[in-house]
Amino acid sequence: MAENNTEVTKVAINDIGTEEDFIKAVDSTIKNFDDGDLVEGTVVKIDHDEVLLDIGYKTEGVIPSRELSIKKDVDPDEVVEVGDTIEALVVTKEDKEGRLILSKKRAQYERAWGDIEKIKEADGVVEGTVIEAVKGGLIVDIGLRGFLPASLVEMRRVRDLSPYIGQKIKAKILELDKNRNNVVLSRRQYLEETQSEVRETFLSQLKKGQIREGVVSSIVNFGAFVDLGGVDGLIHVSELSWKHIDHPSEVVKVGDKVTVEVLDVDLDRERISLSLKATQEDPWQRFARTHVPGQIGKGKVTKIVQFGVFISVEDGIEGLVHISELANRHVENPETVVKPGEEVFVKVIDVDLDRRRISLSLKQANDSVDPASEDFDPALYGMPAEYDEQGNYKYPEGFDPNTNEWIAGYEKQREEWESQYAAAHELWEEHKAFVAKELENAAASAAEDGQAPKEEKVEETSNYSSDNSSTGTLADSDQLAALRDQLLGK
Repeated sequence: MAENNTEVTKVAINDIGTEEDFIKAVDSTIKNFDDGDLVEGTVVKIDHDEVLLDIGYKTEGVIPSRELSIKKDVDPDEVVEVGDTIEALVVTKEDKEGRLILSKKRAQYERAWGDIEKIKEADGVVEGTVIEAVKGGLIVDIGLRGFLPASLVEMRRVRDLSPYIGQKIKAKILELDKNRNNVVLSRRQYLEETQSEVRETFLSQLKKGQIREGVVSSIVNFGAFVDLGGVDGLIHVSELSWKHIDHPSEVVKVGDKVTVEVLDVDLDRERISLSLKATQEDPWQRFARTHVPGQIGKGKVTKIVQFGVFISVEDGIEGLVHISELANRHVENPETVVKPGEEVFVKVIDVDLDRRRISLSLKQANDSVDPASEDFDPALYGMPAEYDEQGNYKYPEGFDPNTNEWIAGYEKQREEWESQYAAAHELWEEHKAFVAKELENAAASAAEDGQAPKEEKVEETSNYSSDNSSTGTLADSDQLAALRDQLLGK
């Protein structure tokens, strides 16, 4: 048997030298740094309160969650992911527990200061995300915490800053003090510089009396600002509505699209005055157009004074029933006839549009209707009626008075006419019921006093004016009577 001279194969060769040489070789692979240095590493683990970062040191660095971001109370998983390569600042090489403590936000802070200083020197613009609304302004993440005062957020003062949170904005740097960790920004200055040329051109083209479309951009106690397309104008609270309002929010809200009229353009002060109510019909003019003397309507008692009663006949419009027009008897105290909040029927006596005054009559309204009568005049109860120069009634468009038929193709006009007629008829029925109840109350009151009730004089004709003439009514035309029958389905 052959002699076995097997040799052991060498798998490693000590080419370093002595043990001391080996330790030196290992140490040479470890990075050297000091407190305050910036280092780069890879995220290897994420916990709820810290992140471990491999920077090639003998131990992994720890980044406490508070040192991850300039935002407060952040979730580490929202800031970094395992495998991310990030930059950190060495806070301490070895704390009391022997850990290497790092800070991502301080590294970001140091890096950002250099960039911010260069931008400030060049009079440039910074861009960042609004991360917080604090007392007096906003905190903007520009690599560090920049403070944007509320007065410098827009071209005008902004009351509610919360909508800006999460928005990316651009701003100019007003103040920069590293020792005090103070950075003050101005978005208004940036807007003024970028919009000045556009604004100047826009203002030069804007003329008094123009009608413009816009969007309500903000609301303040004294009015509402409207963005006309990059340039804001103000609607003063007095120009928001024809009726009295206590606050602009009663009429508009931020984001509303509105049509406004330009009242004034101050080129020197770059201010635009707008009006919303100017683009809407004056309710007094509408009332004067749709209500004529002799017409009967329903209203609510709003105020009782010594000389009469004020009645709300439409939203924002009140008329006066003089004490002499309250009842067919002498009235010393109006409260013996009506009470605040009570709904009553009144006849329009006069409409003075220039002085914005309406004279009404309660007694004439009640005298104008017989609860037992079927003589209905729709024009007396608000149905639009037009007459020619000879006083003849002008039939609605699409109706042939010769055949008492509606012409084909005028279904919309017929529907509108029927709706108006039905509304007037319903009001007439309500009025008859109201008068009937009043008569019953009067009879009951007289019986309690042991007196016979006085007979109320009821007008036998429904008038469109207060002089008992039949001009302006629909009741005298046989053709109109046939039309009414047809519209009522008789």
